Formats: sequence, structure tokens, C-alpha cells
Amino acid sequence: MVKGPGLYSDIGKKARDLLYRDYVSDHKFTITTFSTTGVAITSSGLKKGELFLADVSTQLKNKNITTDVKVDTNSNLYTTITVDEPAPGLKTIFSFVVPDQKSGKVELQYLHEYAGINTSIGLTASPLVNFSGVAGNNIVALGTDVSFDTATGNFTKCNAGLSFSSSDLIASLALNDKGDTVSASYYHTVKPVTNTAVGAELTHSFSSNENTLTIGTQHLLDPLTTVKARVNSYGKASALIQHEWRPKSLFTISGEVDTRAIEKSAKIGLAVALKP
Repeated sequence: MVKGPGLYSDIGKKARDLLYRDYVSDHKFTITTFSTTGVAITSSGLKKGELFLADVSTQLKNKNITTDVKVDTNSNLYTTITVDEPAPGLKTIFSFVVPDQKSGKVELQYLHEYAGINTSIGLTASPLVNFSGVAGNNIVALGTDVSFDTATGNFTKCNAGLSFSSSDLIASLALNDKGDTVSASYYHTVKPVTNTAVGAELTHSFSSNENTLTIGTQHLLDPLTTVKARVNSYGKASALIQHEWRPKSLFTISGEVDTRAIEKSAKIGLAVALKP
């Protein structure tokens, strides 16, 4: 595996995962089974208030080719075909949605010791073209992420990011929304044995002159149980506990309370993922 700066999406990912990943405010159930031919079948159900959403997906791996097919409640068919390393460091992804005729897209990812490139183009007459690139190494990385709409001749996205990593600390700075938003994030490993870490993200919007600060932490109570907590500058405090009651099968319960309106009821979320 190539050790390098990774892709643009990896900039600040550790802090984002600590602060936002696995927090749920709805009820979600996922079960995965495997057929005798090796096909993985995953069924998911999500209850958002009075609305219930479901989907069924299958995954088939044949050598270096992975095919994912998913059908949702609205009868949309999502198909993704991934070819891993047709050449060293290269990954090719082809995806489309039926019946959306404009959803076809080809994506190329290339990882190098000193660079990471991800580019995609829509399969339409006037496609949306996206390019992201990162240069550096596993310590310092500098990158950009841009999207260009050939139909209008405008850039729909223009972002830039910088990341610094050490053995126990990762700091990143990103300029998003065409320069309107700047975000700084921080992730620090306190105790590797118990996966104890702290993280923070500060976002400033120049157009609204608003600041948003989110801080959080995580800790392993035991090898199978993780607890996380976070709070932001708007007074929203959240916590979760996740238990791996069997290999790859997770039970997660999380809650959120508005400390500025404590009389309101807390939001409780539940997620169950079952794998054989």
C-alpha cells in the first residue's frame, strides 16, 4: 500500500470522524448476509420521524473488480463498478443511477508516494468535471478540490486544504465555498491503548460573520465498547455508546440535548448493524 498524502477527502478526516461519525438521531437497522457464491447482501431500514426508508444492496467481488448494486424505496437503481489497480496506484470507478440518465460518471483515483489525484467526469453532453489533487507526504499535504460545469462555464466548487500530521497529532486548514468559509480542525491521540483522543473544529463564515466551534472526545471503555461525546458553540451536546457484541456487529445508541433549551426533550438515536 502506498504511503503518502492520500486523497483530498483525507484532509481533516480524522477530526470529522471523531466529531460526527456514528452519531445518529433516527432509528437505523442494517443486516448483511453472504450467499454461497460470495455475494454480500445488505438490507437497511431507516425511520426518520414518521417516514420509513429502506434499501437493499448487493456486492460481488471478482478478482480486482467490485460491483455494487442498490435499490431504494423509490425504485432507484444505483450501480457502482470499481476496478482496483488496473495499474499500480490506480483505481477506476464507474457509477450510474437508473432511471436518471444524467447520473453516469467515470472517476479515476491515483495514489503516489508524494501525490494523490481524484478526477471525475459526468457522462453527458455537457458534463460536470471534478478534480482534486494533493501533493506532499504523510506529514505535510497541500491540496485543492474544484468542480467545473461545462454547461454554464462556471466553477461550482473551489476549495483548498492544508494538513500537518505527526505521530499523535493531526491539524488541518481548509478554505471552502469559493473562499467564503474557512475551517480549522485538530485531532490529538491522548492514549493509543484505549484509543482516547480529543478533537475540535472551528468554522468561520465570512458572509454571515458567524463562528461555529465543535469539540469532542472518544474513549474505549473496553476492547469492544466505545464512548464519544461532543458539544458545539450553539449549546448542542451529544454523546454515544457503541458496542461490538460480535465481530463486525455493532449496537449504537446516541443522544443529543440542547443545553440552551433544556426543557425540550432530548433526541435519541439507535443503530443496529448485523454481519455474519
